[in-house]
Amino acid sequence: MNIRALAANVLAPLLRQHGSLSTHLPDALVHCPEQDRALLQQLCYGTMRELFRLERLAQHFLRKPFRTQDLDLQALLLIGLWQLRASRIPAHAALNETVSATEDLNKAWAGKLLNAILRRYQREHSEVEAELANDPVFQWNHPQWFISKLMHNWPDHWQDILSANDTQAPMTLRVNKRLLTRKKALDRLSEAGLEAKACAYSPDGITLKKPADVAALPGFAEGALSVQDEAAQLAAGLLATEPGDRVLDACAAPGGKLCHLLEQNTQLKEVVAVELEPERARRIHDNLHRLGLQLECQVLTADATSHDWWDGQLFDRILVDAPCSATGVIRRHPDIKLLRQGEDIAALAGIQLGILTNLWGLLKPGGRLVYATCSIFSQENERIIERFLKQQPDARHQSIDADWGEARPYGRQLFPQVDGHDGFYYAVLNKQADDTQA
Repeated sequence: MNIRALAANVLAPLLRQHGSLSTHLPDALVHCPEQDRALLQQLCYGTMRELFRLERLAQHFLRKPFRTQDLDLQALLLIGLWQLRASRIPAHAALNETVSATEDLNKAWAGKLLNAILRRYQREHSEVEAELANDPVFQWNHPQWFISKLMHNWPDHWQDILSANDTQAPMTLRVNKRLLTRKKALDRLSEAGLEAKACAYSPDGITLKKPADVAALPGFAEGALSVQDEAAQLAAGLLATEPGDRVLDACAAPGGKLCHLLEQNTQLKEVVAVELEPERARRIHDNLHRLGLQLECQVLTADATSHDWWDGQLFDRILVDAPCSATGVIRRHPDIKLLRQGEDIAALAGIQLGILTNLWGLLKPGGRLVYATCSIFSQENERIIERFLKQQPDARHQSIDADWGEARPYGRQLFPQVDGHDGFYYAVLNKQADDTQA
């Protein structure tokens, strides 16, 4: 199949609010010739990254929107516009291959329409984009609800956040200190011809100058390196575990923070990971097996809002990696801008508070809980902690003394950084000891 048609079939369900890039693209890659897989990913991710600008352009040129059954043509038009606007693909190739893709979609009747629109864009792009320049959705390439909410949450940062969201995130690695030091890892990467630098905030982090296939990373297969954003690597240090601790990682998939915790601590009494979705729980097992850590952790497929899975033994440390809007990782998952809706945030906040409240009862007096999300909205972050503290008289907020992120009344907020870490939030809560232990 024409690669543009294959990309349109990946994106069309997203335009219908069905699935995501991570659910539809892998199957398409299996059916794509190996030499064209990089192009397919480029077309899908590039188009989704620029989606809201492209949608505004499409609306300008279309007399009427495509019917629901023809959203594959809408996706194909967006792919064509992206190629002409933002890619290095020669214009004649972008035009010819995009128009030809209508035949592979069994909709050859639309070829003339797409050809006319794309050629008009070539001729009129300067005037049209100047006309759209004052449209905030076109200017900032995000849905209006997102822009408005961000302006309200972060009046001093919203423009930088929106700009960072439209960049490609760097590839960041985590060094397994059980096997080698960060300096040794940097040396091995250099010997392999891969330029890299140490992360500024995570003592175990390395950022590559250019992304690389994990198969090319020296030591990856042996578990010496893992792919993990720098912001996510901060969780293990905040837990501050001690030998003999019993630790819970709730909502643990895909297991990056869990594996980091185990890599750093060889004398923990017991580590339990809980994940609701069976498919995501399998990803935890895969990561544990690659790193040889499968015997050091118990993985339970269970609901963190219940106690059905709990054996009654309290935990010294709990990590609540709460399900969230994922608005801090849009650079890695640009379809979040399309798939997430404003009303989702309040619903997620209810789930987050429910998980936090439920798991608090599993923490020992004197124990520590770390609350984390990859969201940039305070409604899912510091406001959750504020609400929780009002409900729990034995909970104490502990400020985080760090040089990363921005200190908030509760916790610290990290914003996505160009060529740096993702957006993330952390808060540390300590459980007041019993009077008998005080």
